[in-house]
Amino acid sequence: MNVIHTERLVLRQLELDDAEFILELLNEAAFLRFIGDKGVRTAADARAYLRNGPMDSYRLNGFGLYAACLLDGRPVGICGLVKRDGLDDVDVGFAFLSRHCSKGYAVESASAVLTHARQVLRLRRIVAITSPDNRGSIAVLEKIGLKFARTIKLTEDGSELKLFGPA
Repeated sequence: MNVIHTERLVLRQLELDDAEFILELLNEAAFLRFIGDKGVRTAADARAYLRNGPMDSYRLNGFGLYAACLLDGRPVGICGLVKRDGLDDVDVGFAFLSRHCSKGYAVESASAVLTHARQVLRLRRIVAITSPDNRGSIAVLEKIGLKFARTIKLTEDGSELKLFGPA
């Protein structure tokens, strides 16, 4: 189901048919380094990730991570909203296949997701988290109008993350 349209992208709900794309994305070096290893090694793992993550979030929250697709339908990344344990607010998240990075897709999709969150979902406060050394993600967050607020840990033994919030 298509959720958001931008000039160059369509953001739609992820489906089980996206397993091969998710398998590739979640095993890219940048994803593993900055977001973490989700343990997705097979198409079956990817389907389980989709069912228990984004698809479950659509059902429980009415939002989630979406496939960011070019106008021809090819998925190039994910972008959307996540409700995480350990974080009071909903956060915007994104990840793109490395061959589609540095083309402005993250800014375009994250900006559209923020607008959708405020205007359609009526969410009052959207934040974002990122690894302190993820310069690309930090640049995207600043371009969409979020400002660094403080460092946090989602769990007691978790790594430190930078929290960004509304200006």
